[in-house]
Amino acid sequence: MRTLDQQIADSLREAERSGELRSARAWGKPLDLDDAWNRTPEPWRMAFKVMKDAGLVPPEVALMHEVAAQRRRLAATEAGSPEAEAARRRLQELQVQLALRLERLRT
Repeated sequence: MRTLDQQIADSLREAERSGELRSARAWGKPLDLDDAWNRTPEPWRMAFKVMKDAGLVPPEVALMHEVAAQRRRLAATEAGSPEAEAARRRLQELQVQLALRLERLRT
């Protein structure tokens, strides 16, 4: 029975023969292992790299962007208005969601 490593090696050889690897955006370029790579917990690095290469972001990062956008919306509203109060409540909800998600990742 073939091992998983052998199956992966065969798949890579076939992809190289067919030219599929050469069509990859990062073909022939060094890996972009910036400081974020080193700060990412080792078990998650490859999954995050695959997501990044696919143009996806982890849900926590998307939530961080949403928090920032909500802060901008709040800053653009008139203080004390009903819109400002609704924006402030929404910002608090997003911040709690983000804090809970980040805490879940820490444990």
